[in-house]
Amino acid sequence: QVQLVESGGGLVQAGGSLRLSCAASGRTFSSFVVAWFRQAPGKEREFVAAITWSGSSTYYAGSVKGRFTISRDNAKNTLYLQMNSLKPEDTAAYYCAADGIGSWPPSRYNYWGQGTQVTVSS
Repeated sequence: QVQLVESGGGLVQAGGSLRLSCAASGRTFSSFVVAWFRQAPGKEREFVAAITWSGSSTYYAGSVKGRFTISRDNAKNTLYLQMNSLKPEDTAAYYCAADGIGSWPPSRYNYWGQGTQVTVSS
């Protein structure tokens, strides 16, 4: 079993930056593909970025590529999302997910956090 707790969300002006963290419990975190998703009000949840267990490979949604960076520290059981050049359309609840299923990059995950809100003002 893995528990995920996100933090680092908040209110930021357009063009600003935020760094999200996802702390994981469980010894198997380091073996999982992990990812970030987001869901804006009235919209479906969408994929943001994923990273392999070693951190050697990453994958980004086109809407965030070049602005967001996913990383992980397996020694700390923590996943990160550095978000730069934020836009109002990045406003959403951001969720971390672990233990991806299927081919790379996975679209389904066995474990989910509760989410952290990011609001970008114009």
